[in-house]
Amino acid sequence: MNKTLVTYFSASGTTAKVAEALAKAANADIYEINPAVPYTRADLDWTNKKSRSSVEMSDKSSRPELAGKSADIANYDTVLLGFPIWWYVAPTIINTFLESYDFSGKKIVLFATSGGSGFGKTVEGLKGSVSAGVQIIEGKILNGKPSESELKKWAESL
Repeated sequence: MNKTLVTYFSASGTTAKVAEALAKAANADIYEINPAVPYTRADLDWTNKKSRSSVEMSDKSSRPELAGKSADIANYDTVLLGFPIWWYVAPTIINTFLESYDFSGKKIVLFATSGGSGFGKTVEGLKGSVSAGVQIIEGKILNGKPSESELKKWAESL
């Protein structure tokens, strides 16, 4: 089968643009991870220790609720999972997403957008949210506007 799904969370639209380009280049389906309560600009103010994102990221058990759970994960072999890097790791809504589905037998490859940091300990922070044996692979930081050929080449290498 070897079918691919690009799924992503984007708080400001940056990761969404990359995910859409990646899905097109990889000839993959796409699914957006939406929070039940959308993030506002104030929620994303990382300089404010009381902002929603700061509170969520300082509590490793935080699991923001999803707006829906309609991703048809069972139909895919590979899931390309994208998000912005927050505090050197994935936002906790990514843990919520991973804990909401059965990824048994799937390969999860991460991609991210970042203002300057790499993946840090992202893979370690996500492994506890999937069942044992599920492969989570640190993929690529995709900042700027990667070309379609670059994205296609990367997707084909997975």
